[in-house]
Formats: sequence, C-alpha cells, structure tokens
Amino acid sequence: MKRKFIGNLLLAAVSVVSLVSCSSDDDGGAVTPPANDVKPYVIAATVTMSNNSTPVLLTAESLEEGTVSPVNQGVVTDAASYWVFHGTDYLYGLAYNQGNAGLTRSFVMGDDYSIIARGKEYAVNRFTTYGIYGKYILTASTGNGSAEWADANGYIPKMFLFSYLDTEKESYRSNVADKKYLSENFLGNGEYVTLAGFQQRGKQLFAAAVPMGLSQYGAAADGGKWVKYPDLVKSEDGGSNSSSYKKGELQWTQYPDECHVAIFEDETLTAKKIISTDRISYACGRNKSQYYQMIWAAENGDIYVLSPSYAKTMADSRQQTTLPAGMVRIKAGEDDFDSSYYVNIEALSGGRSFLRSWYIGNGHMLLQMYDAPLTPGGKAPSALSLAVLDVNNGTLKFVDGLPGTLSAFGKAPFMENGFAYMPVTTTDGYPSIYKIDPTTATASKGAVIEVTSLDGVGKLLP
Repeated sequence: MKRKFIGNLLLAAVSVVSLVSCSSDDDGGAVTPPANDVKPYVIAATVTMSNNSTPVLLTAESLEEGTVSPVNQGVVTDAASYWVFHGTDYLYGLAYNQGNAGLTRSFVMGDDYSIIARGKEYAVNRFTTYGIYGKYILTASTGNGSAEWADANGYIPKMFLFSYLDTEKESYRSNVADKKYLSENFLGNGEYVTLAGFQQRGKQLFAAAVPMGLSQYGAAADGGKWVKYPDLVKSEDGGSNSSSYKKGELQWTQYPDECHVAIFEDETLTAKKIISTDRISYACGRNKSQYYQMIWAAENGDIYVLSPSYAKTMADSRQQTTLPAGMVRIKAGEDDFDSSYYVNIEALSGGRSFLRSWYIGNGHMLLQMYDAPLTPGGKAPSALSLAVLDVNNGTLKFVDGLPGTLSAFGKAPFMENGFAYMPVTTTDGYPSIYKIDPTTATASKGAVIEVTSLDGVGKLLP
C-alpha cells in the first residue's frame, strides 16, 4: 500500500502504516503511548493539504467532548468506500474502486491503544451491498455468469457475486470460482435481482431481493415470455455508469408495488425461502450503484423491513410505485410478514421519504431523510436531515439540534448505550460527532475532529 505524508501534521514511525508523536530526545525515537492513555474510539477521516487528500484513522478518548487532531497521531491508509467495524475487534476498509476489484485491509487495536494494520490485503469482488454474518463480512453484487451458460443469442444470465471476509482467520474467498448462484428468475417472474443488506437472526440470513428488470437473457427466454411491456425493451445500447443498459434488455422492474425478502438458512446463501408483500415497494435505499440496507433486527428477534419507495423516481409510470414509503415486520420465530403490522412513514413525515436507515436499539430507528418528496422521473433530492422512528409506537420525530450549516453526514453512525453518534460535516469549521438521543429526538455536538471530512466512526478494543 502507498503511504503519504500530510505536511508536518503526520510523522512517520516504526511501522509503514503507524504514526505516533516524536520524542524530544536526541535519538528521535518514537514514544509509546502510556498504558492509561485509553483511546478506544476510531475515526476514519480525510485530511487535505496543498490539494492532497489523505485518508487517516484517528483515535479518541471520547466522542462526546474535546477536540481530535491528526497532529502526531493516527494511521495513514488507503481510501475506502466503507469502514466496517466487526464488533469491537476488527475494522475493515472496503474499497469499491469504481466497479472493479477493490483493495481491502483490516485493522485491530493494540494493547497501547494504537491502531495496527493487519498483514493481508484482498482484491474483493465488485460489490453493491454488504453486511455481517457471524465472523464474516459479506459483500455482494449481481453480474454476468459463466460464458458457458450463454443462450443461442449469446446472452449470458446474471449471477450473484459474493465475497466472504473471515475476520478471525484474516482470509478471503469468493463464490465466483467454486459456486455459482443464478439471480435470474429469482422471484418466479423472469426478472433478475440484486440483494440489498444482510441481517442475521440465529443461523438465518435475511436480505432484500430487489428486482432489476429483465436482462437480455431473461427478456429473450421462451420467446419473450416474461416481457410484460414490450415497448420497454431497449432497442439499442445506452445509458451510463450504473444506469447503462444493453439492447434487448428491459431495464428496471415491471413490478414496483412488491417487496420480496430472501431468507437463507445460513451464510452459504444456498437454501432459501422467499416471502413477499404488496404493502411496500422493494426494500432498499439507492444511490447510484449502491443498495443500502433496509432490513434490521430488534433485540427480541423481530425483523423490520423498510421501503423508501425509490421506484417513485422511475421515468415510466408503469415502473413507478404507487405505495408510500413504509415499514412492515417479520415477528421473532416466524418466516413471514406480520399481517397486523404496518407503518406509513411517508404520512408521518409529511410526504417525505428517506435515503438510509439504521437500528439504534430499544425500538428506535434512525432515518436519513430526504429534504423533499420523491418525484416521478426526477433525481432524488438531498438528504440533510434525520428522524427517529419508534417501531413499537409507530411514531416519527425529526431530530432537533443539528447545525444549520450541515453539508453531509457520515456513511453510518456508531451505536452505543442507546445513543447514535453521527459524523457531521458543515460548511463552516471542522466536522464533528453529534450525539443523537432517540428518546427525545435531539442532537448535541460532541467531539470536534480537525480534518476535512469524516468517513466513519466506531470502537475497537485491544
């Protein structure tokens, strides 16, 4: 991995990835932090100097007060798309790398509360979602299967691409070489799907199955058996990036008023049951090629499934959902939707939807809210507010106390002791950590981080 210096802020030490304060002794040796210098909180950030942006991992004693500076402390690392904490044992930097294989490395906390980079790096599969199961961090996407499966037209069916990062063994494996999982006709309607989020309950693994429309392979199958709207089949290649398409493909689902959840028996993602409901649209938040988790488990084993109704933004009315953003439930010990439970989030929020969601604990969900309603054929609006959803009472409150100059949230909050700690970037001053109290739906400013942007926050213990 390439290492950089940030002016005089970060000083190299004995490890190629470790930065510590320098001694005033003549020998210039590195100073080992004292044993009582307990800094368990880890902050992934970016520092910019002289037009050079450098990712760093910093440590802090508290997230609720004080100032954290990159001067003479921290670990310089490569950029990551997501910083994923596996409990308080491991931190992984997952790199998306614009659709190609990304370089992933993990970190642990040393006994002296210094961050230590582990030795191995991996080029994981391209991924559009991720989650945790037991000792694994899973990533997934949907892509082309084996060329040997091509039909008479040369069309190749879609398959799931899974990566398994074993946090304990510090190993990596992919399903691409040894097992092949078709995502074609996954729901029985001919459409291929992608998965969004992974939520474990016991040995089971829950994931939203998001219908993506008909691939070239699916649209041509059985003489076009699955094509509901022939005029939606593309007559030429087009689009760009995550919205690109091929001639003969029917892009985006023909069934926007349905939600499907795949319940896998374990992390092998083979044996499964699919459950469906028509009370909400598909259960994922979307931003470009990323599909955000909307399935969360409560302490009692209940599973909550949320839909932002992102299909409202589709250009064609036949592909737009008529359903409001909402939430349903799968009760503990059951493998189907609870017919007695439904929350209309859109009605509670005054017509607004949400980009992302996280379960805080004690029946409280944190939602990153859009600033305006989703509109047909329109680009999703900015999402610069938060709300707390009480899943037990079916109530929603917007969070008060966030700064008026807020320009961005971190990619995920850190949950501890019933509170959510959200990285917040503003247009004035340094970014800060804001403590969200879900019982009062209020935010209070905590630690100030003297960096350019905040990318993640969590906790590691030796």
